[in-house]
Amino acid sequence: MKGKKKIYILLAFLAVFCVTLTACGKKDADNSVKDIKDKKTLVMGTSADYPPFEFPIVQDGKKKVVGYDVFIAQKIADKLGVKLKIVNTEFPSLVSELKNNKVDIVMAGMVSTKERKKQVGFSNSYFEVQNQALVKKGEANKYKQKGTDFKNKSVGVQQTTTQETIAKKQMKGANVVSESKVPSLTTELKKGKLDAVVVENTVAADYVKKFPNDYEIAPAKLDTPKDLQNINIATRKSDKKLDKEINKILADLKKSGELDKMLDKAQTLQSEKE
Repeated sequence: MKGKKKIYILLAFLAVFCVTLTACGKKDADNSVKDIKDKKTLVMGTSADYPPFEFPIVQDGKKKVVGYDVFIAQKIADKLGVKLKIVNTEFPSLVSELKNNKVDIVMAGMVSTKERKKQVGFSNSYFEVQNQALVKKGEANKYKQKGTDFKNKSVGVQQTTTQETIAKKQMKGANVVSESKVPSLTTELKKGKLDAVVVENTVAADYVKKFPNDYEIAPAKLDTPKDLQNINIATRKSDKKLDKEINKILADLKKSGELDKMLDKAQTLQSEKE
């Protein structure tokens, strides 16, 4: 009897152990794509203040967020067979929103820096950038050297961005002013409260094209290190399947030329925006 009792105890232990393993397996399973399809919605976190990547327009009397990132996200949602929902918040909060499961992806002209990679995952790059100093019309020639001409000048940057890092490291002696939204910075530049604003080259070009009487680009050359050049889609580190699916979609969009077309569309919308 004692022998049988030991066998029963052992079998019971093994049963509990197997159930535990199964439960753990379910808990650790990557359901990132399935979960999005089940809820029939892809939630994109963004900061809609960075044309042509994302910006608001009024269409048919309603305010909506459009832009290069939004068009790409819509393609991803379409491929997954779900709707796209956009959550617009301030840029410094986006990584936390993603980690706390409030959004599924982040697309906000976000560069995959080493620090961000410690917190979240990233897709393959879909855009490469350089950075420039946007200044008031007629003042570009004041800023030919990044290391000396910005000394004692007020330089605006968006908080927690690569532009903030670049300005602090390269514009020696500048007073770097960090704020949450780019439009606030460019408005302050226009009013003379700031001397320059550091933004990505595409963004700078859009501002000059849209407001040729207000802004121009300084000739000072800012260095953009290779690890600060790639814009990517941020995902949670655990969402490997979603990341893989996104990379397939991005590759198809690049191969077909759709990425270039969507960028052109975004820039056209921005230039027409009142």
